[in-house]
Parts: sequence; structure tokens; C-alpha cells
Amino acid sequence: MLRHLLISAAIIAAPLPAIAQTAPAKPEKVLQLLVPADVDPARLLPPPPAEGSAAEKADLAEIRRIIAEASPERRAQAKWDDDHEDPSMFVPTLGERFDMAKLPATTAVLAIVQNDASIAAGGAKKLFLRKRPWAVDASIKSCDPDDKPLTSYPSGHSTLGYSLAMTLAVLIPEKAQVLMTRGQDYAYSRVVCGSHYVTDTRASQALAAAFVATLLKEPTFQAKLSAAHAELKGAGLAQ
Repeated sequence: MLRHLLISAAIIAAPLPAIAQTAPAKPEKVLQLLVPADVDPARLLPPPPAEGSAAEKADLAEIRRIIAEASPERRAQAKWDDDHEDPSMFVPTLGERFDMAKLPATTAVLAIVQNDASIAAGGAKKLFLRKRPWAVDASIKSCDPDDKPLTSYPSGHSTLGYSLAMTLAVLIPEKAQVLMTRGQDYAYSRVVCGSHYVTDTRASQALAAAFVATLLKEPTFQAKLSAAHAELKGAGLAQ
């Protein structure tokens, strides 16, 4: 009897097995002011070069050349750009006053653009399923070794960079050229990084232009743009 009581007590006192903790799933992003047709990659983009085609071989030759010719400084810039997939990519262009913590109206505008750029690029990646350069040629090293291999076309970073540049060019037209140049250079970083082909970044530019042009016609967005422009003007960032 005593032996049974001791065994029961030991069972009760034993620690319970740990219950596996699963991270809550991230909520799926949804378009805020656009409709799915506005970011439909089947309507807005041609397919990428076919695997094994002459066009893909030319793509590979171009990315190999760009990586080989990149200076240490340009590679460092590409890595910095890789780590800054948000509006802070334009701080080097606009200066320290371009601080999202102090520009709530501008932040609201750019948040919509960032959200829709992510949805547009993500949908296109799922449709086209193009292999990353390093998944075709193992000698190509990427800034993002953890990227999924079938997500090359178009570039998400580049879609964001171009769409933010286009929006900021509307808000600060007197700086449109330097903003668009920065967007282009940000896209070029994806090639220097070994993460994307040049054709991926060109598709990103086309995709960004298409959905931003539609977004700029949306009345609610236009009102938000007006508020953001007034804010940027007050901060000395726009005329």
C-alpha cells in the first residue's frame, strides 16, 4: 500500500511535458485602396526568360559580370540596401529630416504603397516561380542565402524601391530625378547582391509603375497625398 502511494505521489510531482509553442500566423496582407486586378501579374507582366533559354543564359552572363565588376564599396551598399527594405532607403537621398517617426502623414501614404508593393510582387513571384540566379548557378553568392529559390521574378525589394520613389517624386517633384535615380540604384543592388537578374528588376519597375499610376488616381489616396505634401513642406523637405 505504501509503495503504491509513493508511486502515485511521484507521478503527480513529475513535471508535465512541455507543450510545443507555435508562433501565431502572420495576418495575410490585403489591398487597402486597390482591387486585385490592379496588381494582377498575369495582366501587367510578361513571363521571365524560360529556364535554359538563350535569354536566361544572357541574364546569367550579365549578373556574373556585374558581380565581378562591383567594387567593395558597391557591394557594401548592396548589403545596406538589402537590410533596409523600407522608406529609410531614402534617408541618404533626402537627409535626416526624412524621419518617419516625425512624419505621420507621409508614413501613412508610404505604408499603403509598401503594403501594395508587397502584395503585387508576392503575387507575381507565386505566378512565375522563377529560379533565383544562385539556384541556377551555385557559383553566384547571395546577400540572402535564406531566400526561397523560386522567388526571383520580380524582385520584391526593387518593386518597393521603385514604387516608393515614384510616390515620393509626386510628393517632392523638385527632387523627382534624384529620387528615381535612388530607386534605380536600389534595384541595381539586388543584382550586385546576386539575389536577382536584371530582368527581374525591370519587371519590378513595370509592376510598380502600373499599380502606383492606378493608386494615384484613387480619391482617398489623393487626399492622403495632399496631407503628406503639406507635412513634407512644413519639414523643409518639399517646396
